[in-house]
Amino acid sequence: MFTPGQRDRTRARLLAHAESDDSITGFAYTGSLGTGTGDRWSDTDIVLAVRGAIAEAVGRWTAWIYDELGARHHWDLGVGGTSVIRVFLLPGWVELDLTFVPESEFGARGPAWQTLFGTPHEQPPFPPPDRNTVIGHAWHHTLHARICLARGHSWQAAHWINALRDQVITLACLRLDLPTAYSKGAHLLPDEVTTPLESTLIRSLTEPELRRALTATITVTATELDRSDPELAARIGPMLTELT
Repeated sequence: MFTPGQRDRTRARLLAHAESDDSITGFAYTGSLGTGTGDRWSDTDIVLAVRGAIAEAVGRWTAWIYDELGARHHWDLGVGGTSVIRVFLLPGWVELDLTFVPESEFGARGPAWQTLFGTPHEQPPFPPPDRNTVIGHAWHHTLHARICLARGHSWQAAHWINALRDQVITLACLRLDLPTAYSKGAHLLPDEVTTPLESTLIRSLTEPELRRALTATITVTATELDRSDPELAARIGPMLTELT
């Protein structure tokens, strides 16, 4: 694993390269760097403001990161629109998330932002997850976990049970105004939410254990649904109980 010094030297080289690139008009940290809450394990999230064609800048920077920083792999996080988020794996397990945006879209969309150079422009905030969609995923995952159990597809049943737990965590974070992406707010949830979730963990792929875990997960789903949307819980809750 990387050392903080190795990661910090990489960040310094990225900043110097951006300052020498005439097509880059802005450089900002986001994520934990943007709020000053990073720790020894934090990755590097950077937004670059690009003058001109985004694709050309992405191509040049990708080649430079492979040649100069020894990148091992990269992939793109699909966000739509004109921006590109390219995620790199560097030696020592240094993760680098580079977001390339047009000059007009350079600016904070949330509290995690620190401008190092360039002029940020006001941007609309990222919308939170749609609660109705999260609830829809919850009942969908419940149904398919139960169907997989009936079919004897243990691995697929485990997949849906685990995915259902993720929706419960997202729904609780949404209700309590905590970060929702990638369970970033899970460690801030109260014990009344997290303690029952422990019973949803799958210990083996035997049918009795999967049925036990599904029942436990349905129970916490119904509880959270009642806290988040009592009216909808009254309609869906009895149907969830049918699947235990």
